Amino acid sequence: MPKHSQYYLTTLFALVLLAFARPASASDYAVIVMDVAVDKPADEVWKKVGGYCDISVWLNLTCVYTSGIGDVGTMRRLADRIDEIMVAKTPHSYTYTQPTTTILYHGTLAVQADGVNHSKIVYTLFYDQEPLKTAEAKAADRAQRTKRFQDALHTMKTLAEAK
Repeated sequence: MPKHSQYYLTTLFALVLLAFARPASASDYAVIVMDVAVDKPADEVWKKVGGYCDISVWLNLTCVYTSGIGDVGTMRRLADRIDEIMVAKTPHSYTYTQPTTTILYHGTLAVQADGVNHSKIVYTLFYDQEPLKTAEAKAADRAQRTKRFQDALHTMKTLAEAK
């Protein structure tokens, strides 16, 4: 068979697969971005709140590493039931996902410099809210997540600004 015929057959096959390959349900992604100003430099703030298991202090739950040492690929277990794996890291941030949940869920904690002796702690949540189905359930879930992480940001601010 000539090469161009193989190309056309391969392309046709791929198009047929795409036409029939549909997700079980449509995703409905939500993004929540929260921040708080801190009267300390970013380096100092990160040292106090940026460890991968520091979440145990500012979110008030247990945290243990089940693999890794706090770098990309480290798995932590929260409250003896939630597994999270670090998928990205910078000097003042990390991003994690929950690989064993039924929905796509990512979170990012970051500290950004905001002048010489000031910074901002930013928490970003990204998740699929489609399984919640109703607008009321989605709004209630968003409000609960926002409150929980805004409270955590204020706790982090207090920890970071403490002597």
